[in-house]
Parts: sequence; structure tokens; C-alpha cells
Amino acid sequence: MGRIAFARLEQQKTDCEWIDISGLDLPLCDADKCYANVAAQKLKRSIETADGMIIAAPVYNYDVSAAAKNMIELTGSAWEDKIVGFLCAAGGTSSYMSVMAYANSLMLDFRTVIIPRFVYATGDAFDGDKLIDKKVEKRVEQVADDLIRFTKALRG
Repeated sequence: MGRIAFARLEQQKTDCEWIDISGLDLPLCDADKCYANVAAQKLKRSIETADGMIIAAPVYNYDVSAAAKNMIELTGSAWEDKIVGFLCAAGGTSSYMSVMAYANSLMLDFRTVIIPRFVYATGDAFDGDKLIDKKVEKRVEQVADDLIRFTKALRG
């Protein structure tokens, strides 16, 4: 889903960057030495320079993945005043509201503006890693379009 959103942003001639945290050697947040980690610093700089972000994250055990939460903990204040959208994939339908605690933390701690539309897709929308559900694909593109619209409106 993230790749589809990224392609949509590029199609709309948006200056954007793809960041895959699984390819970074991020430490677990320890509220101490982790912030000096080279990969954490690089990630923080990328977030600081962005006007908005789309977070594509899996949902495990009724919550956004620990890796996605760790990313926020490592980069903290870089999220201040950003526009943020969410794309979530999960095995079933029961945890579709799991992104709300994550969104609330971003809103309350860092004053992010959360796009009031997110995509939650279950396993049957995919064939392996490939998204096959055209309705979900259309919703992903709408989140990307909303990121552009919100960013333009709020950044002027």
C-alpha cells in the first residue's frame, strides 16, 4: 500500500522520499543513547524536512507494529506540525481502529494534523505482497491525494 501511495505522490509531481524503516539499523528506544544513533538521526532529519508523511504499517495484536511506535519514539519532536496519513494492513477486521491510539499520541504530543481518512486492509486484499483489491487501491490513492491537499491548505 505504501508503494501505491508513493507512486501516486510521484504521479502528482510531489517532492517525496521513500523511507523503509526495515532497511535502517534503528535501535530500540532507551530514552538515552538511542537518539545519537546514526540511522535514528538520519530518519529524524528526513521527517523534520517533510511537510507531511504517510505511515504504512502492519497491525499486530490489535495495535500498530512496535517498529512503527519505536520510529516515533526515536524521532519525537521531528513530528511537530506535520500532516500525517495512515495505511494499515492486518490479518482480520477486528482491529480496524487500532491506529487511533497512535494518531492521538501524534496529535497530542506533537500537534500533527491527522488526515481524517485512513486505509485499513485485511489479508484478503493481498496476494502475497501484492495488493489485488482495486477498492483498497483507490482508497490508498485518496489518502495520497488528501496528503497533498491538506499540506497545500495548511502550508499555503
